[in-house]
Amino acid sequence: MKKVLLSALVISLAVFAVCAQGQKEGTVSGVKEYRLATDAALDYPTTKALVKFADRVEELSQGKMKIKIYESSILGDEVSYQEQLQLGTVDFAKLSIGTINGLYQDLQVFNLPFLFKNGDEMWKVLNSEVGQWVLNGLNEYKIQGIGFTDNGSRCFYTKFPVNSIKDFSSKKIRVQANKIMTSMVKGLGGNPVNVSANEVYSALQTGVADGGENNMNTILTESYYEIAKYVTLDNHTTGMDVICCNLDLWKSFSDSEKAIIKQAMAEATTYDRQIWNESINAALKKLADNGAVISTPSNEVLDSFRNAMAPLYSEYSPKLGKWIDAINKVLGR
Repeated sequence: MKKVLLSALVISLAVFAVCAQGQKEGTVSGVKEYRLATDAALDYPTTKALVKFADRVEELSQGKMKIKIYESSILGDEVSYQEQLQLGTVDFAKLSIGTINGLYQDLQVFNLPFLFKNGDEMWKVLNSEVGQWVLNGLNEYKIQGIGFTDNGSRCFYTKFPVNSIKDFSSKKIRVQANKIMTSMVKGLGGNPVNVSANEVYSALQTGVADGGENNMNTILTESYYEIAKYVTLDNHTTGMDVICCNLDLWKSFSDSEKAIIKQAMAEATTYDRQIWNESINAALKKLADNGAVISTPSNEVLDSFRNAMAPLYSEYSPKLGKWIDAINKVLGR
């Protein structure tokens, strides 16, 4: 009898311990907590939008759903936490097109230069069925896309003024280790140089590179303009980040929980577009105030850039033709 009572006591204590632990983690109280990974700092526009997303999820769920943001690559770089997202050890993540197209290779279409003339064109496409292809096409890789944030337009910064396509002739332009970007520079007549991000400034100093390309925020914060003062607003690529959820987790959500996440994401995207544009305008002003020479190419010059990309589009059309055609249809081309 004593043994029976002792066993019952042990079982009771074990159940109590489990319940106590569950209450500590917020499960017994009905609060569900999730982890969201990003490689950007808290003061970066995209991360500010993700904070709004998390706040709105908590508000709309009346505190029953909480999302903790792990910023500045706390959970590893994008490739690392993308893998964690697929495994389910990370619940949500911000993934750039450059990273995610390593899985979903059709998304290379968004790396094609001069695909969009500006951010408005990109958002028109993302708000069409093409955007849904992006979000749902990730299901094959155990990921559900839930929305987009802006990743800005990339432009050239150079040691020389760019008045025509001829100015790129034989110039060494730093690009990411990316076949499409390498082909873009070759198409313009330049020599692509692959230099890691943390070595770009010294490459400009030493003459390893005569210029490079990036968005305005990066050109400013990395001080590339100090050496390559000519900034050409050609917007050769306009990119986005995809905000993602682990697919199994997404499927486990009730319809009302999915509705909360979608509404919060839509509001965060609107906010992101606002603060991103504000940050670009502020960056342009600071660049000009610090001596950068900023110019916008004429339509004639931009057309010459686009025409030089014809061989690149011909190369990728067999694989990405469906996407290119759909994008052009949305944009009325």
